[in-house]
Amino acid sequence: MRRASKIWLGLSLVGLLGFTVTAVAYANDPTGASTLAQNPQIPLNYVWILVCAFLVMFMQPGFAMLEAGFCRAKNATNLMAKNLMDFALGSLMFFLIGYAIMMGGSWYGLWGTKGWLMLGDYYDVDKYLNMFWMLVFCATAATIVSGAVAERLKFKAYLIYTLIVSAIIYPIYGHWVWGGGWLSQLPFGLGHLDFAGSGVVHAIGGFVGLAGAMVLGPRFGKYIKGKPQGIPGHSMTLAALGVFILWFGWFGFNAGSTCDAHHLRISVIAVNTNLAAAAGTLSALLIAYWKTKKWDVGMALNGAVVGLVAITAPCAWVEGWVAILIGLIAGALMYAGVRFFEAKGIDDPVGAVSVHGLGGLWGLLSLGLFADGTYGNYSLEEPFVRGLFYGGGWGQLIAQLIGIAVVFVWAFGTGYLIFKIMDKIFGIRVPPEEELEGLDISEHGTPAYPDFIQINR
Repeated sequence: MRRASKIWLGLSLVGLLGFTVTAVAYANDPTGASTLAQNPQIPLNYVWILVCAFLVMFMQPGFAMLEAGFCRAKNATNLMAKNLMDFALGSLMFFLIGYAIMMGGSWYGLWGTKGWLMLGDYYDVDKYLNMFWMLVFCATAATIVSGAVAERLKFKAYLIYTLIVSAIIYPIYGHWVWGGGWLSQLPFGLGHLDFAGSGVVHAIGGFVGLAGAMVLGPRFGKYIKGKPQGIPGHSMTLAALGVFILWFGWFGFNAGSTCDAHHLRISVIAVNTNLAAAAGTLSALLIAYWKTKKWDVGMALNGAVVGLVAITAPCAWVEGWVAILIGLIAGALMYAGVRFFEAKGIDDPVGAVSVHGLGGLWGLLSLGLFADGTYGNYSLEEPFVRGLFYGGGWGQLIAQLIGIAVVFVWAFGTGYLIFKIMDKIFGIRVPPEEELEGLDISEHGTPAYPDFIQINR
């Protein structure tokens, strides 16, 4: 652990020292006076982006409630702590390092090299606005993993993982797509596109979570003689509240990604977001009933979230009926994914891999199929984005497929490496007796429900 900490500290210092030799090509405006003088209408955009960012930040308690509800009472405090530290550590690391890597120019399309600690010319109202917007997305990507590794991961391992995701994994892939990196410059279609983060945020979180779940192994009691057993969560009420919060926050997530209050396309984006969530809910509920003859509310809740995940990439580029189709397919993919991973011995307590990983990939693919040619490359101007089924040929679909392959390899590969290295150094899984007792007591000394402690439940 000491050696790993020293290595990480050394790499961080090297990165931070880079700002002393880095120059930028534009003047800063820390007061906002010059920006306002040049464009008196700019405050509308600032307010729009900040309000939407606040909505995205509010998704953090949504994830916390969803994960806690789907897990057992003896681990609820642990899940609250993880979601809290995702945002706290993520805020610090993204400000210090992550934003520079993601948006600080581009070194051969691989990563940024300017803006460490937001110093110098990055002490600017516009840069601070953009940093905050990208930060709330960073926190979302990080928190997705907590559900996949719930109920058996050491808290210190989670803190280290959060630091690395916020400083490196999310910013580098985000640079490739949103920071002018190589994926956005592909010579197919208009380059790889992802309007609000089906890949940059959700697939990253989903497949890092898959890596963590695989390295950890399943919870005690999940498999008996190789057969998966249900481990019910302690509160469907909390899970439902979490999903409603996420559904609400997602309107900021998607519509805010116009980054411009003057893009009246936000109405289309909002409707598409809602329709996909509704369709995903219905799809998952009906498939669960077809398979089990029970109206499975847990599956329906995850169906809503996977519909939201899937529409996140194409939300600005598709018609409403397509959003419904995307949601219906997403719900089916999620249900099949949960059963598939469970059958393969991969224990994902909240279905995060199926919801965010598979849902994210489907969202990226659907963009290449259904983009309708009425909205540009993150803009109102031509060239417009057109998918295969709308006369756009194969170019955009190829760009999307390349991005799908890259996000899976990058997220799963880096995630597996991180969890494996930590496991070799200090072991990332809590001892069996602590897992049976619950992580609330052993890791935090504070049960979520002190009047109703149930050991081994």
